[in-house]
Amino acid sequence: MSTNPPRMLVLGAHPDDAEFHSGGLISIYRERGYAVKIVSVTNGGAGHHQRTAAELPAIRTQEATAVARLIGAEYEVWEYPDGALQPTLEVRHRIIREIRNYAPDLVLTHRLNDYHPDHRAVGQLVQDASYLVTVPLVAPDTTSLRKDPVVAYMPDLFTKPNPLHPDVVVDIMEYMERIVAMLACHRSQVYEWLPYNRGILDQVPADDKEKLDWLNGWFSPRARAVANRFRARLVEVFGERRGNAIEFAEAYEISEYASDLDDAERTRLFPCLNS
Repeated sequence: MSTNPPRMLVLGAHPDDAEFHSGGLISIYRERGYAVKIVSVTNGGAGHHQRTAAELPAIRTQEATAVARLIGAEYEVWEYPDGALQPTLEVRHRIIREIRNYAPDLVLTHRLNDYHPDHRAVGQLVQDASYLVTVPLVAPDTTSLRKDPVVAYMPDLFTKPNPLHPDVVVDIMEYMERIVAMLACHRSQVYEWLPYNRGILDQVPADDKEKLDWLNGWFSPRARAVANRFRARLVEVFGERRGNAIEFAEAYEISEYASDLDDAERTRLFPCLNS
């Protein structure tokens, strides 16, 4: 097991996917000074009801940059079109190169069981890249890794055809304010497009402080639902008293297509389990 601080790479489909699904673990890493890089594989250019697909990518890149400044992480938004991502050989090789160049210990990504085709495509791309990062003659312009990183699927609440089976659960109660602040950087999404898409745009306040309170009220039920869905696992990991008291959580399933997560790596890659 390495004694170096762990490095995390989050490969999401859209700007804001990483923050929405894994903002707690990202916050835990940055609190400890661990390196984090977030990549949005698509440009986010489909996520609005008023902005055009031509102007939206620049806006969403600016919002991602605001998150990077807030938490002190790297953040890239790639140019692949939102809503049209395919798990092509070109994108797979780019992800292989990204994993090799960044050399993460832990990669977070989407599961293949997901409502959004872009999410499923990224999950497929990471799965297909996982072993190949160790094969020298694949994408030979970058140096292959001797060992692929641990890959963890970000939490979701889908049940069909296969629900998430949590190998790791994370108490994020202390990090809710930071998660909401990260999400708030994506103003075009959390205050415009997503409320419009859900038919609640008229509920978004005009005042910035009230907006943050509203966003917390919008996001909290989802984090609470994760805790409730995986309550038995929280109790198993944290004990009955603390496990039942955890209101907000994240849950991660370890991909069987990449490196195994042994006990030593579990405590290194998920330091929150030691607290």
